[in-house]
Amino acid sequence: TPYDEVTNEGDLVHLAFLADDEPVNVIEALKNPKWTNAMEEELEAIEKNGTWSLTDLPPNKKAIAVKWVYKIKMSPQGEITRHKARLVAKGFLQKEGIDYDEVYAPVARIETVRLIVGIANINNWSIHQMDVKCAFLNGPLSEEVFVMQPPGFEVKNQMTKVYKLHKALCGLKQAPRAWNKRIDGYLIDIGFAKCVTEHGVYVKRDIRRGVLILCLYVDDLSITGSSENYI
Repeated sequence: TPYDEVTNEGDLVHLAFLADDEPVNVIEALKNPKWTNAMEEELEAIEKNGTWSLTDLPPNKKAIAVKWVYKIKMSPQGEITRHKARLVAKGFLQKEGIDYDEVYAPVARIETVRLIVGIANINNWSIHQMDVKCAFLNGPLSEEVFVMQPPGFEVKNQMTKVYKLHKALCGLKQAPRAWNKRIDGYLIDIGFAKCVTEHGVYVKRDIRRGVLILCLYVDDLSITGSSENYI
């Protein structure tokens, strides 16, 4: 109806207006308590996870710059649900062989995902989906990587120091691989077996409880199986 058309158009304008509220830099963000809280929440998660430690930059080493990325999370009804700030490393400044070695991280192919959905449908199995919060912050690094202090949150009287990364930050070229190695090891430790031909798929079998199939795509997981309790 004409009313619906006007409403939809109004919704688009409303969403566009809200998108403009996402700050373009940290100076603008620090003027808004909601964005300040979002940045503090991100740094708290990084610290709590043991992602880095403040140190002096060793000779002949370079620190990679970091930046803030801001996003307003919306509900399906167009309401603001969260102000999200993410600290991202400028991975495009990394040098292969110095800051990283390997970057490949296997993920399930879309054809495989469709096959698993088909198996679940035929057997009347439920499918559960989840995403891992701050997944990349859980990937231990094998390389020695240093990053600059976050803009707007430099440590007082220690401005020249940098952070040595123990775990990956979003934006690092090796971040997906580091996370994949971590989740892969965890799934195998709890009894899953990795599919030989499709490394993004894991299967767990139990004589009494049945079978579980887990599909991994970066930090998104889909799991189905023959027993709801087993899932």
